Amino acid sequence: MSEKRPMNRWLVVLGAILIQLCLGAIYAWSVFTPYLTKAPYGFSATQSQVVFSVGLASFAFVMILAGRMLNKFTPRMIAILGGLVMGSGYIAASFTGTNFIAQVLTIGLIGGAGIGLAYVVPIAVGVKWFPDKKGMLTGLAVAGFGFGALIWIKLAGGWSGFHIGETTLIAPFKGLIALLQSESHQIGDVFLWYGIAYAVIVLIGSIWMVNPPADYKPKGWNPPPPKPGGAATGAVNLTSLEMLRTPQFYGLWLMFAAGAMTGLMVIGCIALFGIDALRSTGLKEAAAKDISATAMGVFFALANGLGRIGWGMISDKLGRKASLFLMLASQGVVMLVFYSMGFNVWLFYLGATIVGFNFGGNFALFPAATADFFGNKNVGANYGWVFSSYGVGGIVGPILAGYFKGAAKGGEPSAWLTPFVIAGVACLAAAVLALLLKSPKHKDIKANT
Repeated sequence: MSEKRPMNRWLVVLGAILIQLCLGAIYAWSVFTPYLTKAPYGFSATQSQVVFSVGLASFAFVMILAGRMLNKFTPRMIAILGGLVMGSGYIAASFTGTNFIAQVLTIGLIGGAGIGLAYVVPIAVGVKWFPDKKGMLTGLAVAGFGFGALIWIKLAGGWSGFHIGETTLIAPFKGLIALLQSESHQIGDVFLWYGIAYAVIVLIGSIWMVNPPADYKPKGWNPPPPKPGGAATGAVNLTSLEMLRTPQFYGLWLMFAAGAMTGLMVIGCIALFGIDALRSTGLKEAAAKDISATAMGVFFALANGLGRIGWGMISDKLGRKASLFLMLASQGVVMLVFYSMGFNVWLFYLGATIVGFNFGGNFALFPAATADFFGNKNVGANYGWVFSSYGVGGIVGPILAGYFKGAAKGGEPSAWLTPFVIAGVACLAAAVLALLLKSPKHKDIKANT
């Protein structure tokens, strides 16, 4: 009787990308806020951001629960549940009218919870199918998250076209908001169609969310022998409780918090900063708004997706520790000069690109480092704990920028200098921590095999 051949592992990558394309919808929230702050919703700017912040927090902390659920349920079941929960949140929001609390509960709490449930599955499944290319796998698996934001933003808000001189390379088109909005069709219709799309696409991607056979190894690959006193590269697997007793966990947590804080700060304020800086050079407000929108919607967004793939592949060549150092150090340097770059259009685009590329790298390097340090077996549960730092960074970064901006008067761009410097110093400190971080020692680890 012939042995059953394992599934083609590249189908896992396909499923992961499909799932993550939908989960990246949380970064597309900015396309809805201009409409939510007008009639008939009438939300304040702060209220519109509360929905986003609740979504980020729900996403980050439900991931811990999802990781633990992987020990009791199949990955496919959890991915399906995540897609249904996320989709139901957006669908429910389409029927709740203009009530602010309802939007917080449906899109923020429920939608964010669905993202948290599904997000960890492709990573946990993927590193088991690709123990030889964990950096590349985690990069590909989460690249869809970054690109998904760009797709959902443009699909909802439309596209003004892409021009070089008088040549139109990509024609403009109207988005769903413009096509569906009328006296009887409000923005809730977009939530309805998006919710249905999210649920269906995640269900399709979940088809391939299955673990490999227990004895699976890629053809021609053998696990590297553990280094003396070195890292748990899959031969030793820590439970979450064991991981939480190691200094390596807290080192990774602080490093991720610094990287997440910086990227999320820029996501939250790049449009406002760009407008303030460029207007101070004599540029008209309309032109400054267009440039800032391009910096975020094109340069940052594309680099965010590419950074997940690029840093993942780089780390497979250079090693996780060296890659974490380079990513955080370069992020720290660019944040220290980002304020000055904002006064020149092309330097502004360059800064947005570098910050986006490095921000995307966080989501490839930290899950791979979690698997390296604490083993492949429980990476879903363990990464959930590491990822909780993203929730903290998502609160601190935008609030930090908003505080200093709020304390300034008018459109004075110098208000942005202090939060950018703080973020830069935090990233440089995290880069130093990356150099100091040592692999867990086997004598201090209880094998859980």
